[in-house]
Amino acid sequence: MKSRFSVIVFDLGNVLLPFNYQIMLEKLDKIEKNLGQSFLKFYQDNYNIHRSFEKGELSEDEFINIMLKSLDDKLDRETFCNYYSKIFTENKNVTALLPELKKKYMLVLLSNTNSIHKEYGWKDFDFIKYFDRLILSHEVKAFKPEKQIYKAVEKFTQRPPGEHLFIDDVQEYSDAAKKLGWDSIHFTGYENLIKEFEERGIY
Repeated sequence: MKSRFSVIVFDLGNVLLPFNYQIMLEKLDKIEKNLGQSFLKFYQDNYNIHRSFEKGELSEDEFINIMLKSLDDKLDRETFCNYYSKIFTENKNVTALLPELKKKYMLVLLSNTNSIHKEYGWKDFDFIKYFDRLILSHEVKAFKPEKQIYKAVEKFTQRPPGEHLFIDDVQEYSDAAKKLGWDSIHFTGYENLIKEFEERGIY
């Protein structure tokens, strides 16, 4: 069966790159007891700051200054950026699919992310090179599940909505793509992804 898709769009976090903020919190606790937990509480209580940064409404300098202040300036800018970003591990089963998919499909990365995570966390992972375009929330000033970020993908691909297949671990973001006429897969693991691909005549 021939695939009806011309574009496969991947989410980044917890699909290609699982992440774990606990890694950062443990490093903070080594600087001072309970510093990690106090930072986590601040981060969760003020999650709007994280979202504003992801959407490009808050500059990198503004975000870092707020975060350092919440840590009582117990670490410098560079250390914070490294701690904040060294939280990713590669899902090699999934990233191994990219070179093969690239032979038949346009590949786009669609991520709610920020400039620090990109620069310090994931831009140097080798699999990034297989993507034709990275559509990143902080660069397009919109984040999933907002319509604008999906439309930014279509603006690049110049393909009809129905030729896009989206893979995301967040059901809400997957559902938002379907409302725009895309097909989507709610990512729950490698085995299920392969099953969903086979049902669609992919790979």
